Amino acid sequence: MNTWNWHTWQGMPYLTCRLLQPWKHGFFTQQFWPRSPAELTAVLHPDAQTLQVKQVHGNQVLSASELQAPDITSSEDSRFLPSADGLLTEEPNQGVWVCTADCTPALVADAQTGQVAAVHAGWRGTAARILPQAIARLQAQGSQLSDLRVAMGPAIAGAVYQVSTEVAAKVGSTALKSQMLEAIDAPAPVENLLESLYQLPNPPVFPDQKPGHARLDVRQVNALQLEQLGIKPEQIAVAPFCTYQNPEYFFSYRRDNRKQVQWSGIVSRG
Repeated sequence: MNTWNWHTWQGMPYLTCRLLQPWKHGFFTQQFWPRSPAELTAVLHPDAQTLQVKQVHGNQVLSASELQAPDITSSEDSRFLPSADGLLTEEPNQGVWVCTADCTPALVADAQTGQVAAVHAGWRGTAARILPQAIARLQAQGSQLSDLRVAMGPAIAGAVYQVSTEVAAKVGSTALKSQMLEAIDAPAPVENLLESLYQLPNPPVFPDQKPGHARLDVRQVNALQLEQLGIKPEQIAVAPFCTYQNPEYFFSYRRDNRKQVQWSGIVSRG
């Protein structure tokens, strides 16, 4: 059984995840550029409300009722959108959206309440634990961890994402359990952190040939953060696609240095 499936709309491809099958959702490709979230919501559910924010690489997560202007969708009006990197619904038929060009788009759904969240998790947001923050917000409105489903869409893969060792250690440390962090010697925290990360069964960080650098798998860090919360691996799906390595489908800021994005969104259920 395939966890990830391709679909087409007017000849353009987008991805869905079987974990999220009961919800209208999609991880859209560059072929949909420059369509707005409102236009993409119509692809999924013509009657749903469109919700988005101005992404700033932080860990702020807002609910639908906290948005002052939830229906602003044009790029000309983006300056009026509230700043955040995560959105969660509170009612049925609310579509939440995030855009990415190498960062991780994560869609979260609650099988019991029907409510959903969309999260933009770059390395900065991941270091600030934005996905656990979104989970906490869902729990505050009644979600149980056992009912959650998390799908992480196309993003830059760890095999090709070269970062400084400081960044790798900062982000990767959030995937280590507290007792492991306490055991790391203070005199060389970066080097020792990286060595601890390299030893994990499914490491989120890999050595790099360039001195002072490492390879970082941001999606794996997010998956490990979720498992720390008590979310089981079978509740998490990671798309087998890399934005950097699949130029026929995805924009990549690291590859092209262009400010072009693909959108990912999900609509809540009653």
